[in-house]
Amino acid sequence: MRTFGEPPPPPTFFERLKLGLAKKGGLSDSLVGLFTRKKLDAATLAELEEALIRADLGGAQARAITTAIAKGRYETDISGDELRTLLAEEIARILAPVAKPLVADDSKRPFVVLVAGVNGAGKTTTIGKMAKRLISGGAKVTLAAGDTFRAAAIEQLGVWARRTGAAFVSGKQGGDAAGLAFEALEKARANGSDVLLIDTAGRLQNKAGLMAELEKIARVVKKLDPAAPHAVLLVLDATTGQNAISQVDVFGQSVPLTGLVMTKLDGTARGGILVALAARFGLPVHYLGVGEGEDDLQAFDPRAFARALTGSEAQPRTGARPSAPGDAPGPDVAGEEA
Repeated sequence: MRTFGEPPPPPTFFERLKLGLAKKGGLSDSLVGLFTRKKLDAATLAELEEALIRADLGGAQARAITTAIAKGRYETDISGDELRTLLAEEIARILAPVAKPLVADDSKRPFVVLVAGVNGAGKTTTIGKMAKRLISGGAKVTLAAGDTFRAAAIEQLGVWARRTGAAFVSGKQGGDAAGLAFEALEKARANGSDVLLIDTAGRLQNKAGLMAELEKIARVVKKLDPAAPHAVLLVLDATTGQNAISQVDVFGQSVPLTGLVMTKLDGTARGGILVALAARFGLPVHYLGVGEGEDDLQAFDPRAFARALTGSEAQPRTGARPSAPGDAPGPDVAGEEA
C-alpha cells in the first residue's frame, strides 16, 4: 500500500518488456481476434499460424507450434487464456535450451569478450551495462574503445567507464582497432582485470572490408592469448525483425559467435524473431535490453519472455533450465533473471 499522492512505482523490467511486445501488430495483439472462436478448429489454427509468422517466428516454427497446440485438442473448446498459456509453454520450450548466462571463466584472466553488431544495435550501451553488472558482482573490468571510427562512441564508452569504475583504454579516432584491442589486453593483464570488454565499430554484414577488420581484431588478440577472445557476442536490434537472421549468419562466418544479446525490445512488437533465431542457430541468448538505463539489461528468462510475447498471465510450466556444470566458475555476468 502506498501513501495517497505518492507517485506509482516505475514499471518492472518484465512490465516494460510486455508493454513493448504488446504493441500493435505484435503476437499478443494479433491473438485478440482469434478469441472470438470457441473451438480450436482448422480456421483458428490457420489464423494462429499466420499470427506467429507475422510476429517473426518464421514459417517452420509457426507450423511446429500450431501442430503441438492442436495435438489432442483439435476441435475441442478452448478459451483465450488457455490458448495464450499453451503458446507461452511451447515458445518457452523452444527457448529454454538457449537461455544460458554468460560466465567469465576464472582460469582465463582477463576473460576477453568481443562485442560486435551492425550500426545502431546498441553495442556500446550494452557493454556499459555489462560492466556495471560485473563490477557490482565484484569483478575488475577494463573497457576497450575499439570503435575507432566514431569519436562519439569513444566518448560514450569513457562515460560508462567513469560511471562504473572500470579501467578504460582508448586511442585516437581513425586509429587501428586491432592494435587498440592488443594494447587493451596488455593493460588489462597489467592491472589485474578479471574481464576485458572490447567494443567494435558498427558494421553492415554486407561490407567485406569491415567484416575483415573484425576478423583481424580477433586474430591480433590471439597473439597475446591464443584462446582469446573467449566470448564473441553479437548485439541484435529487435526492431530489425527477420534481418537478424542474416546478421547472425554473416557475422558467424567472420568470427566464432558464442552468444547473442537482443536490445530495444521496448520499441518493437517483433520480438518473435528471438524464437526463430533460437531454433535456427541454437546460440546462447545472454541478455535482453529494454532501454538506456544502467539496469535495463537483464539476463534472458525464456518463461518471462514467452509470457510477454503472448500476453499470457500464467507462468509457463516448461522452459526452466537446470543448472549446468559449467555455470558455476567465475564471476556470473548474468546476475538475476528478469
